Amino acid sequence: MRILVTNDDGINAPGLAVLEDIAREIAGADGEVWTVAPAFEQSGVGHCISYTHPTMIAQLAERRFAAEGSPADCVLAGLYDVIPGGRPDLILSGVNRGNNAGENVLYSGTIGGAMEGALQGLPAIALSQFYGPGNATLPDPFEAARTSGAAVIRRLLDHGDWDDAAYRLFYNINFPPCPASEVKGIKVTSQGFRPETRMRVEPHLAPSGRRFLWVRGGQQAVDTGPGTDVTENLAGHISITPLRCDLTAHDRLAALRERLE
Repeated sequence: MRILVTNDDGINAPGLAVLEDIAREIAGADGEVWTVAPAFEQSGVGHCISYTHPTMIAQLAERRFAAEGSPADCVLAGLYDVIPGGRPDLILSGVNRGNNAGENVLYSGTIGGAMEGALQGLPAIALSQFYGPGNATLPDPFEAARTSGAAVIRRLLDHGDWDDAAYRLFYNINFPPCPASEVKGIKVTSQGFRPETRMRVEPHLAPSGRRFLWVRGGQQAVDTGPGTDVTENLAGHISITPLRCDLTAHDRLAALRERLE
């Protein structure tokens, strides 16, 4: 198996090293793992692509590259420049430092990398490690992802839906904020919503007197309802959420047609 790995925390992020190990286990002795990751952190860029300026890319080691762009840029670089002789069999994005559950899905560069893989017609999975009091101070905060990652991906590859729709399915995996020994198993979930957890800006003055705005998030440990990703993560489960790039509100089409056409 040939696997392309990317992330949004940057080429030197510890979570990327975790995912590279997971990918090597999945690919096997005869497989190939190719890494194309952002040269600098790209958290929160979503599915951004560097459409208006070029992306510099540099080879750091065998099958390992850093690109001055977003995770989606990195996927494009891997598919159309870096990997010789054909496309990969699988795209993995992560392991993100922090959860990409709930509304975070819409901001995440990790999700953006997997989304671009799906738009390119390839199987794609995003992986994130929820942080909380149960794991943030562990010697390895990525312990749950490191221990369970390969098995969860194999299970998803063997038993997940991998359709060929125009907007094909891709998957979002979040590992719970607890030690590996306390992980309770897998839950297939919907995307939750933390109602009071909104992005906002906070103004600060620099010593020079210039005014800057810092983007701030909100509380992450919020119950988002039964069967949702955040709630299941907080309960100690690995969440798997099927996603599509189609943002159409299909449940509203018929009523709108009746009223507006």
